[in-house]
Amino acid sequence: MDLFETISADIKSAMLARDKVRLEALRGIKKEFLEARSAPGANGELPDAVALKILTKMAKQRRESAAIYAEQARPELAANELAEAAVIEQYLPAQLSPEELNARLADIIARVGATGPKDMGKVMGVASKELAGIADGRAISTAVKLLLNS
Repeated sequence: MDLFETISADIKSAMLARDKVRLEALRGIKKEFLEARSAPGANGELPDAVALKILTKMAKQRRESAAIYAEQARPELAANELAEAAVIEQYLPAQLSPEELNARLADIIARVGATGPKDMGKVMGVASKELAGIADGRAISTAVKLLLNS
């Protein structure tokens, strides 16, 4: 079963369980998936790789919104956004630990032959593709800077 079908089935179970937060998050995911499937050039299909990018983006948006709500002293809205982010993150692959990320990046740096900070673009291009969905872009960038400057 692909990710789209899994989300659709989980919507039904959230309805039966009367879990409002989960249902709202899943409906948001399905909406984004349907838009991606009907986009020009999608041919009515949604590969899991594209679905994972959508989920990553949605989770990041929820976390950023929660931070803004927290700054504006709106803890109830921040809590709701964080709860939705937690639901979305259940469908993402496990994130790499900092040690695993550094090991993978060291391997990528060796493969592309990067020697210093001037090669950051080459490393980031490869790393962004290989680590998509399993590491945050900001974490990748920070780790690459540290590894290339040392």
